[in-house]
Amino acid sequence: MTLNRRSFLSTAAMGAAGIGLAAVIPDYLFAAGTKDMPIKLALSQFSLASQFWTKKLDPLDFPAKTKKDFGITGLDYCSMFFADKAKDMQFLGELKKRSADNGCYNLRIMVDGEGVLGELDTAERTKAIENHYKWIDAAAYLGCPMIRVNVEGEGKPEDVAKAAEDSLRKLLEYGSSRKVDVIVENHVGISCNGAWLAGVMKSVNSKHCGTLADFGNFCINRTQPEAKTIEAYMKTKCLEEYDRYKGIAELMPYAKGVHAKTHQFDADGNDTETDFEKMFGIIKKSGFNGWVSIEYEGGLFKMYAPNSPYLDDDAGVLATKKLVEKVGKSA
Repeated sequence: MTLNRRSFLSTAAMGAAGIGLAAVIPDYLFAAGTKDMPIKLALSQFSLASQFWTKKLDPLDFPAKTKKDFGITGLDYCSMFFADKAKDMQFLGELKKRSADNGCYNLRIMVDGEGVLGELDTAERTKAIENHYKWIDAAAYLGCPMIRVNVEGEGKPEDVAKAAEDSLRKLLEYGSSRKVDVIVENHVGISCNGAWLAGVMKSVNSKHCGTLADFGNFCINRTQPEAKTIEAYMKTKCLEEYDRYKGIAELMPYAKGVHAKTHQFDADGNDTETDFEKMFGIIKKSGFNGWVSIEYEGGLFKMYAPNSPYLDDDAGVLATKKLVEKVGKSA
């Protein structure tokens, strides 16, 4: 079975049936940035994973914290933090209200743990597709113009691609009546190969399908965890990585979002793994003018290794924001 940090860490009761809801794509999704800051900033909910998992932060408080503590208005939700609430109208209504009350924008729900969309077995793939319907409905109700899915699978790359394309077309058909697009992150297994994922996008060929280009998710071969625990997964190592700059360049023509991923910073505040100036140069060249989401993961490592050099969630988000603003203004 292919593993990724989100589906692995969020294993357990993530069910519920879908409901039909309507939505209108908000104008803000296509609005330009300001003169001082051409990049529109959002925050991935996964940046605060340690706070959600230790119950220090309630998922309903994500909008208020994002706006008040970080001065960020774009929200990228993670389904894992409210996995049992996909059709809970009271919860979704309150989340929508709090987002509006804080002047925030609901951008997307990143969906994990609902099955393998690149599964070669038709019955299993159909089950995975149908499991995603409820999140399209939830996104529509929240006013999110899109959901993010994964398209991993085991088998020959060309076979997995065909299976993934079949899944995406069916999800797009379901999402069309709700005005919810479906996008794919380079996140899991073969999808971390930029050329492969770009090929899937080219084949699907829909303006309602695109990519969520992530700076750091290009590990195409990783060691397996010794146990099915969060701690064990955090200790896995990447054995082979796809060139991240080549990958981002391949994904940007289809991008409907960008994840500025960070883990650690040097003395000058630069990310130790990714050249942000080079990345934002690629983004600018592509003509992308959407939202760039901060996704800081070091806080999760800090949670399990308190004496490690990683910053905690809040400090890491602020450090990433400072870095993105610096390179974004010059890009």
